Amino acid sequence: MKKVILILAVILIALSCSRDDIIESTLEDNPTVMFNIPADFPSLNNAFNSNKPTKYGVELGEKLFHEKRFSGNNTISCASCHNPSLAFSDGKMQAVGIDNRVGFRNTPPLQNLAFMKFYNWDGNILELEKQPLVPIITHEEMNSSILEVIGKINGEFDYKRLFKKAFGDENITPERIYKSIAQYEYTLVSADSKYDQVKRGEGEQFTIEEERGYQLFKLKCESCHATELFTDQSFRNVGFPLNKHPDEAGRARITGIETDYMAFRVPSLRNAEYTAPYGSFGQFPTLKSVLDYFDKGVLDAANLDPILKENGKRIPMTEEEKEAIIAFIKTLSDPKFVGK
Repeated sequence: MKKVILILAVILIALSCSRDDIIESTLEDNPTVMFNIPADFPSLNNAFNSNKPTKYGVELGEKLFHEKRFSGNNTISCASCHNPSLAFSDGKMQAVGIDNRVGFRNTPPLQNLAFMKFYNWDGNILELEKQPLVPIITHEEMNSSILEVIGKINGEFDYKRLFKKAFGDENITPERIYKSIAQYEYTLVSADSKYDQVKRGEGEQFTIEEERGYQLFKLKCESCHATELFTDQSFRNVGFPLNKHPDEAGRARITGIETDYMAFRVPSLRNAEYTAPYGSFGQFPTLKSVLDYFDKGVLDAANLDPILKENGKRIPMTEEEKEAIIAFIKTLSDPKFVGK
């Protein structure tokens, strides 16, 4: 009789445990990844705290990031356009997707995403977890659907194993795919350039040319390329050559506000040495060509950034000043981040 009562008690305890309790217990071996915030970096994106990187979430996200079955014909992965050796950019003027279809914007690098308030050139995404769906369904990129992707990978042992380790069971869902890719991308932190080392008092100091470039940069560039991300994350029309694609309107494509027409998110200059060509559709092949354009004078516009409007639509620089500024920008290169 006592044995029967004991068995019943065990059954009742098991039944009283919620599914969440069981999952929590399975996830004990999936610790949160240590995430160090570099000194003076901006605050984390609001979404980060509800999707902190975990050991197996990151491992799964990296595998999915390199998964070519995300595309309709199994040829394009996220990594196809976001090459780690190019600071997760692609070296092309405009993104090239499935069947060599050309998009209408330049592929942005992926770095320090946990600290960004907006994603993409026009800031249409506010949470990194909502980003992956865009390239998956876009005709010029992967030309697929998330259900098609799940159908392709659903029966694979490695994925079942990783989804279980990351989320507690083998169920593959869109939300879990997006969360794990975001977890991986959150770990792409670049903060070990020569600039960072100089600031921390480690290693070499700036050369005379780099120091001169730094002072010029603060005078001529820092109004937009501010903070330790080297972007103030604002949207500005800086009078660059216009993309003639009929769908292009910059930030106004999202907001519908006339004063946002052809305004784009100020890009970070970290690792800029590796991310040519530059501009929203790769208008500029080199850093020198960007500075030459600012020096000679930009296109006028009703909503041209006031800094340029008030200074004759240009940022005057001598050739020597341009060389010094570029020398400083190269100190923002992080060889470890790109695997060099």
